[in-house]
Amino acid sequence: MWSAGCMEQWMPTAAMVATNVVIAIMTALIKQALNQGMNRLVLITFRQMVATVFLGPIAYFKERKMRPKFTTEIFMYMFLSGILGPVLLQYTLFVGLDYTTATFAATFSNMLPVVTFLISLAFRFEALEVRSMSGSAKISGTLISLGGAMMLTFYKGSALTHTTSPISPAASSSGHGQAGGQHGKVRWVLGSVSMLANVVGFALWLLLQRKFTKKYPAVYSATAFMSLFSFIQAGALTLSIERSTVAVWALKGTVEIVTVVYCGVVASGMGYLLLTYCVEKRGPVFTAAFSPLSQIFVAGIDLFILHEPLYLGSVLGSVLVILGLYMVLWGKKEEASRNAVASAKPVQAEVEQQEKV
Repeated sequence: MWSAGCMEQWMPTAAMVATNVVIAIMTALIKQALNQGMNRLVLITFRQMVATVFLGPIAYFKERKMRPKFTTEIFMYMFLSGILGPVLLQYTLFVGLDYTTATFAATFSNMLPVVTFLISLAFRFEALEVRSMSGSAKISGTLISLGGAMMLTFYKGSALTHTTSPISPAASSSGHGQAGGQHGKVRWVLGSVSMLANVVGFALWLLLQRKFTKKYPAVYSATAFMSLFSFIQAGALTLSIERSTVAVWALKGTVEIVTVVYCGVVASGMGYLLLTYCVEKRGPVFTAAFSPLSQIFVAGIDLFILHEPLYLGSVLGSVLVILGLYMVLWGKKEEASRNAVASAKPVQAEVEQQEKV
């Protein structure tokens, strides 16, 4: 029998493994839906609608006594969070998935801590001690990860597996299946640029959330409102682009229906709750350290279920990105430990002084 303390110790780890499984299945489902020709904006609209319906009641009952007043400033934060987060970030992710593979997209997502560190450094949200071990690790890890990203973008390499990926109706007319042709290379680079925009946008969104949560600490309500705003924004954008096409809103087949429900309820709803729990219990560094797990799960689904080819450039780039990621995370952990010790010394000195008196 496990004790309560043992359960408390292992629950965050189990939650992060479950979260990465959720992310892997979501990525594979979205890739499959896009392959079948589902409209990207329609998928975003339906996903955010389902997420709003799922998170709304949870937020209402959990935070009804602590929800801050809804002001114009809060409205603007939520509006910007909706358009930058779920709408633009999901759209760039879907373009990256459509033009590359699920494994490639999962690998690029591992760049998030590195890009967030660079942007925080540029805006002076984070300091860097170049001569310290932690500072050197963060610089080296950043350069290695960027090198891995460059390899992922510009070096596809030969296919290590002999599987063939399903071709979407939209992609078949533009040469998606001609991986070795010039058109296929252009699509691969465009997919890489889209994934880079996704990671940079996500980092900016996280920095926005850092300021937003201080003004509106009711995280469940904030997420539910953000889902509502993004649902309205994506819906309006879809209507303005697809005005003459009503059929685009029809969900065709089991894959599209399952993708919408799964992404809205499991990924956006339960996945967020699991991430919030892990950050609260163990902190952001612990949470970020598990991100390569989703890539492993996605690669397995890619190879054995979606039958996507695995390329040499993806493998080599993945190794560099993950190595750089862990170097940056190690540097941040060492820096946090050193700051904690430094801040504890004055308190300890004051206690010793009081004991002498």
